[in-house]
Amino acid sequence: MDSGQSDEELMLKYRAGDAAAFEVLYQRHKGGVYRYILRQCRNDGLAEELFQDVWMNLINARRRYTIKAKFSTWLYRIARNRIIDHFRRQPNPGRPGMENGNPDPDELPARRQDQPEQQAAIRDTSERLLALIAGLPEDQREAFLLREEAGMSLAEIAQTTGVNTETAKSRLRYAVNKLRAGLAE
Repeated sequence: MDSGQSDEELMLKYRAGDAAAFEVLYQRHKGGVYRYILRQCRNDGLAEELFQDVWMNLINARRRYTIKAKFSTWLYRIARNRIIDHFRRQPNPGRPGMENGNPDPDELPARRQDQPEQQAAIRDTSERLLALIAGLPEDQREAFLLREEAGMSLAEIAQTTGVNTETAKSRLRYAVNKLRAGLAE
């Protein structure tokens, strides 16, 4: 399978029955989608369940797929809707606490040095950043994660979240400013 093809081309091939195209899409997007879900729900077990649901929803929707936006926008919209659906069904709305704590900072993609002092400093900064991200208002956290995890543009974030571009821009700006201020302390 030519992995140099666009996501949209691969999804059209998958719609036509090419299972190898799905595998390329899955490999390209599994990490970002999982991290997005995990940081939205903050629960490892729930994130894994929702992650599987997102990919099953994609598989079930493949025959109806048409290119109306970037594939990643469509995929993250599925993920966002699955998260929203889950929390709407909860008897006590809101996000659960951290059952297993934050994800291990050593598993986050980051350049590692061999010196233990640098690893400890990176770990501390990662933990602070994850805590700051978790503390952002939901709309700002979502905009930030879509930008950082999915690499979405402002227009794609706006389309995915159902707001106008200026609102998405404002949410992202507030999130970045809060994170910078928190890291500067």
